[in-house]
Amino acid sequence: MARRAGRALAAVCAAGLCAGALGSCGSTLQDRPIPHNVLEYMLAAPYPVYWAGGTFEGLEIGEATHDPSDAWEIQYGNCLEGGEGVCVPPLRIVTSPDNGFLPGGSTPTRTLHIRGIEARAAQEGRTIIMPTGAVVVDIYASTARTARLAARTIVPINRPGAPAAPLPPALPDSGFGAAPLPTQVPAPLRALP
Repeated sequence: MARRAGRALAAVCAAGLCAGALGSCGSTLQDRPIPHNVLEYMLAAPYPVYWAGGTFEGLEIGEATHDPSDAWEIQYGNCLEGGEGVCVPPLRIVTSPDNGFLPGGSTPTRTLHIRGIEARAAQEGRTIIMPTGAVVVDIYASTARTARLAARTIVPINRPGAPAAPLPPALPDSGFGAAPLPTQVPAPLRALP
């Protein structure tokens, strides 16, 4: 009886060691589901937050983040280059409420007409900048084909919408970029007790 218990304990320990060894060989950049609190914040955003669905062309959502400028970023797939903090995924969709700023600067672009709006393409079509409604949606992809497919597919996660349906035309500059972010406003002064 003691011998059987010893063998069972040895088998459990061996299984645990094997699982630990196999886990340590895995990539630290695995797809992971969107945490519930991040998903809830996206759904409650006061402006449309665009995404390409829970999966896109077989790519799972790898990460979803909200940055201090109030923009949302959703990455699809594992990093093709880089790692933690510097990830270049197959597809990244960024929704910015600052519709007065179009990224790209002096980068050469060409005009595209996608879903009824005027967009700009850069980096040989791998980047598509889409001003729509009160937001700007930036699509960064590893291939021009992926960027075009995403541009035809994106819908707001927190508003009604359908893939390939016309998008709202860009609204005039909302002035978002002229106002300080909440984190940039100092706390009011008050007298010390």
